[in-house]
Amino acid sequence: MEPVPTEVVQQVAAYFGILSEPMRLKILSLLRDGEKCVQDLVEATATSQANVSKHLKVMLQAGVLSRRAEGTSAYYSVSDDLTFELCTLVCDRIASRIEAQAQHFRTFSLASTAPQNGLRAKG
Repeated sequence: MEPVPTEVVQQVAAYFGILSEPMRLKILSLLRDGEKCVQDLVEATATSQANVSKHLKVMLQAGVLSRRAEGTSAYYSVSDDLTFELCTLVCDRIASRIEAQAQHFRTFSLASTAPQNGLRAKG
């Protein structure tokens, strides 16, 4: 198997870097139902317009978002629904790990309440 070219690795890392910012994930989540204007995103994220605009610019330049101007307003939408599929895959994986951890803790908790060395557990 040939090594992955450096340019490819860098582009993949840059894409995941875009999705690694919590505010960008919030914005993507808000755009899941359709396009929104900057002001709607500012209100929904309870942050400044400058902050929202900064993140929108990064995602727009990366091709994650599309922009549509209408009068003095700019409307943003997700340009590739595969972005949501990727986020769903990651969230499902995290949920599975949390569920497995919870089961481990339940098992440990039940085992630790069992009588040990012939002593009865206080109830």
